[in-house]
Amino acid sequence: MTKENREEFDAIIKDITNNNDFRELDKEFHHGISRYGHSYRVAKGVFLFTKFLGFSTCSDATRAAFLHDFYFNYQLEGKSNKNKFIDHPSLALLNANKYYQLNDMQKNMIESHMFPTCRVLPKYKESICLTVVDKLVAIYEMQRYKIGMKLGIYLLFLFNMVTLQK
Repeated sequence: MTKENREEFDAIIKDITNNNDFRELDKEFHHGISRYGHSYRVAKGVFLFTKFLGFSTCSDATRAAFLHDFYFNYQLEGKSNKNKFIDHPSLALLNANKYYQLNDMQKNMIESHMFPTCRVLPKYKESICLTVVDKLVAIYEMQRYKIGMKLGIYLLFLFNMVTLQK
């Protein structure tokens, strides 16, 4: 990312990064990293993608991408994994609406980012962009962090089994 793009990106998300409640996402585990880190990575991807494609809505799309997973684990307690998967976009929109004025496109982006497994269909090209970038980032994160973490746990277990037998 060029210095100019970095400055523009930082300016677009500055008020969100300064939100104390949103910063609490740094304590929420998601795809092997914090939900804040995941959201930041997705927002950066959407920014670069929409910039490259020349979308005039780059700023709005980037903000919605940063807010797409603005929910907390306690809000989904007692739900099955399937329902957590399906319900979290609505919670993210509810939380984002508490702090920010969102336009229809941004609302649709957040609510439809889990397409095709969500209740709301993408209506805008920016919504599809967020869905694609979110999936790519999630695959990258799970491949890089979650699988490695599981492998580390298995290796630690095997190591403990071998050392206990001595």
